[in-house]
Amino acid sequence: SLPGTSKAILEAARTHNLRIVRILLTHAHTDHVGSVDALHEALPQAEVLITSRDARFLRGDKTLDPDEPKDTLRGSYPIIKTRPTRAIEEGDQVGSLLVVSSPGHTPGHAAFLDTRDNALIAGDAFQTLGGIAVSGKLKPLFPLPALATWHKPTALASARKLSALQPSRLAV
Repeated sequence: SLPGTSKAILEAARTHNLRIVRILLTHAHTDHVGSVDALHEALPQAEVLITSRDARFLRGDKTLDPDEPKDTLRGSYPIIKTRPTRAIEEGDQVGSLLVVSSPGHTPGHAAFLDTRDNALIAGDAFQTLGGIAVSGKLKPLFPLPALATWHKPTALASARKLSALQPSRLAV
């Protein structure tokens, strides 16, 4: 969630009479975790989930693992107060969502496949503004995902993996 959007998120849930029980994160960039502290403060019982790999960024640890490509981390990785309540990994189930590892945009990026209808919540593995593309491909109308992608070859491999799931819908 973008910084400063917690009130809008909470209001949308109230408007639709929905209870927020989880804050599920695709990755640790600021445009995805910027309101987590405010949301967690308003919803202290809600679970906060992210891959163990990207959870390290939330604590300020920007080291790369020995088996990861030694490319420059791109994008903003803020340190936040909220600690994840659960680490998620490839194959985990979160409600109806299946966790699919999709590194490339960040080392621990994850997507979520809804097992009810095969819809894919792809985070920043893809972008659609200015035309659908893998996040590492520069699109002039919306260049931010490409500029914030850590390792383009890994992002492309993840995009192929996600495409092979033949999602019914794509949410980015």
